[in-house]
Amino acid sequence: MKKTLLGMLTVAGLGLAGAAQADVLSDIMEEGKITVATEMHYAPFDILQDGKYVGIDADIFAIMGEKMGVEVEYMDLPWNSILPGLEAGKFDFVIAPVTMTAERMERYNFTLPIGNATVALAKKAGDDSISVPEDIAGQPVGTQKGTAQLAQLQAFSATLEPEAEIREYGNIDEALADLAAGRLKAVANSLPLMGYAAVQRPGLFELVMPPFGDPKYFGWVAAGGEESESLIAKVNEILLEMHEDGSLDAINEKWLGAAPELPTTMPEVK
Repeated sequence: MKKTLLGMLTVAGLGLAGAAQADVLSDIMEEGKITVATEMHYAPFDILQDGKYVGIDADIFAIMGEKMGVEVEYMDLPWNSILPGLEAGKFDFVIAPVTMTAERMERYNFTLPIGNATVALAKKAGDDSISVPEDIAGQPVGTQKGTAQLAQLQAFSATLEPEAEIREYGNIDEALADLAAGRLKAVANSLPLMGYAAVQRPGLFELVMPPFGDPKYFGWVAAGGEESESLIAKVNEILLEMHEDGSLDAINEKWLGAAPELPTTMPEVK
């Protein structure tokens, strides 16, 4: 009986040790490095410019790394491999802006919102045939595959007669290139991205207002489960500090010309 009890205690002890080692934040702090994944072709959030990673996410997370006291290692990956890679444990955290949806929030641990994800359209500058979102009926419209914006575009298109001809792209830059070449009538993605494209290339693109669909937000994500909850709590703590000291607004103003109003509590997600 003593041997059996000792064996049970040993197994229990190993289980507790395993649980302690499974805390993502503790592992990051011990190593002194956090590995984060994004897609560096999602301006203005993530941009690869002359071989250097820049953008809203890069600026915010540089402050994160500094405040956490750890080195940040960035991975540039195609969007459709990022969430599967997170689940497979290939990196610690995702700073590609991920649209908050009820389905995703059941599967991953989200931070507070870091951006506005409401869907809007960009059209070619001077195209008078597109003045409101409903004008895409029957027209070729591009967006990025595997995104919440694709799902929202599909839902909106289903209300039109005839429906839009939706074309899916590996990244939003490819869709904008086809818009510039006249192969698309519009591109749909989040309001900040489409507004940024219009601001950066005013003679080429124009923003179509208003945006369509329910208000949506971008967050960053960690793998689901208790092991990443402390990491999310730490990131949220720093985000709230950045709200209070104005640094979050300053970063948004730098890239967007204005700072969107972002919730400081988790929004209700449908």
